[in-house]
Amino acid sequence: MLHHPTLDKLQQLRLTGMHKALRDQLALPEIEDLSFEERLGLLADRELTEREDRRLQTRLRQAKLKQNACLEDIDYRTRRGLDKGLITQLATGQWIREGLNLLLLGPTGVGKTWIACALAQQACRQGFTTRYLRAPRLFEDLQLAHADGRFPKLMASLAKTDLIVLDDWGLGPLDATARRDLLELLDDRHGQRATLVTSQLPVEHWHEIIGDPTLADAILDRLVHNGYRITLKGESMRKRRARNLTVSTDSE
Repeated sequence: MLHHPTLDKLQQLRLTGMHKALRDQLALPEIEDLSFEERLGLLADRELTEREDRRLQTRLRQAKLKQNACLEDIDYRTRRGLDKGLITQLATGQWIREGLNLLLLGPTGVGKTWIACALAQQACRQGFTTRYLRAPRLFEDLQLAHADGRFPKLMASLAKTDLIVLDDWGLGPLDATARRDLLELLDDRHGQRATLVTSQLPVEHWHEIIGDPTLADAILDRLVHNGYRITLKGESMRKRRARNLTVSTDSE
């Protein structure tokens, strides 16, 4: 009868992992063959595993990734300039620890967003705080934050996020406010936090999108010259999948 009050106490203490593990142990007669220390170790292991899983789910929820992608599912067979060795290196997360940046460039449909989300999910697994943001939406949110007084709090939150994925950068020119906000954000993060940028626009055209030459130099200095660059090429994978689906349907 001693076990039942213990289960209740574990629940009251919110030790859900230990509660589940002890409940499982009570259903196994052979568990009596283990010593007290061994059984306690199993309870502690279960609690640690459950807590880490909850923290991971929280990080993934806060990241708001656009794609449910993981590095294990990356397609290296399609020729698009993807270096498996570099992806393996990035998968270690060392570039995030060092506050480096990653530019994922290439035409639409080659998998930039998918790969970015796969790297971001890997970062979440490794304990890094992560945030996915589409560049146009980010600048809209910052503009609203200026108006309603949230700007300092929002910038502080973005500045301390371990990895920011800035997707669809360069779709349109920046106005004066967006230029200043971007420079402030990158300056706060420079050398301390990692930023992953995806863009269809080659880097040599980024000055035109940013507009002001002085601010463009400052932004690119903090973004481009501090990390890795992957330039993808080839046919749109969405078109390829659509064509394969059409062929498959026709064959039926």
